[in-house]
Amino acid sequence: MGIKERLEDVLERIEKACSRAGRKPEEVRLIAVTKTFPREVVEEAISLGIREFGENYVQEAYEKFKGLNGITLHMIGHLQRNKVKKALEIFHMIQSLDSLRLAQEIEKRADKKIPCLVQVNIGLEKTKSGVFPDELLKLMEELNRFDKIDIRGLMAIPPYTKDKEELRGYFSKMRELLERVNAEGVYKSKLTELSMGMTEDFELAIEEGATMVRIGRGIFGERLK
Repeated sequence: MGIKERLEDVLERIEKACSRAGRKPEEVRLIAVTKTFPREVVEEAISLGIREFGENYVQEAYEKFKGLNGITLHMIGHLQRNKVKKALEIFHMIQSLDSLRLAQEIEKRADKKIPCLVQVNIGLEKTKSGVFPDELLKLMEELNRFDKIDIRGLMAIPPYTKDKEELRGYFSKMRELLERVNAEGVYKSKLTELSMGMTEDFELAIEEGATMVRIGRGIFGERLK
């Protein structure tokens, strides 16, 4: 199965998941994750109509996407503060804002407003980045003072599990967190984006309110080393 066939399968599954949840397919944005794949794969994806891509590493993204127009590039990996300046040259959205210190560096380096998502460590995992759920409201309040950071919503990578109901619980908690931020009015604008769900679990994520799903292997096959 090639990229075209995998993409068609993913789009059909997105449509069916939306139907089950009483949502419209256009409410869910597909972010194609091209980590480790070469520029030729990106160009093929663009030829098939994909316009939004996710990358984990600044240097790899810079080398792969520089000069490509008409696409939106999302930073979905942990962003080190010393890579912020270069990241802002190539990425259109930072999905992995996870601390006040990173926000300060983005504010310092940005020359225009940059859309961001706050990454939540929904599984309280020591090996993963993200703000813990019980610290989210405080961080959102602190982010109000930054003029060049536009928080659009939340992002999460739940713990790995084959238990679908456990996964659904994590996605449901993310939706509840976003609703709580909006209900309590702790941030200056309403949050609308929920980036959650990958190849193995994106249908559950959609059913629980995801507005962005980040899919790599489901479109491109096994990741290159």
